Amino acid sequence: MDKYDDIKHLTRPQYDDLPPMSMHDRAAQFSPFAALVGYDDAVAETARLVGDRIELTEDEMSELNTDLNRLLDTIDKQPQISVTYFVPDERKSGGSYVNKDGVVRVYDDYSQELVFMDKSRINIQDIIGIEFRE
Repeated sequence: MDKYDDIKHLTRPQYDDLPPMSMHDRAAQFSPFAALVGYDDAVAETARLVGDRIELTEDEMSELNTDLNRLLDTIDKQPQISVTYFVPDERKSGGSYVNKDGVVRVYDDYSQELVFMDKSRINIQDIIGIEFRE
């Protein structure tokens, strides 16, 4: 005995002015509904990790200054270098460290930036390491 035995034999109602709905449209009625639009993006943004800026020790700062002075002394020879620098995150406090390989075209004394041949700029305050690729 099934509790729906009394209605199983009935057909669903048909209306002259309303055509039957396709199976695809009927299934769409039961698809998941995102009540909080953007919630998944907000959760993903919160879960995205960013790093803190590294504070250099006095010895590391001295080594960096030595490398920077060496670069500025040999800039006309266009040495190939690799620079590690901090890039602040646009949405959160913190950021990440990036490596840039290339040749420095000029040092902009006013903005305190290294200008590379591809016109990219790196502020010397963000640099934590310079490696010469000779």
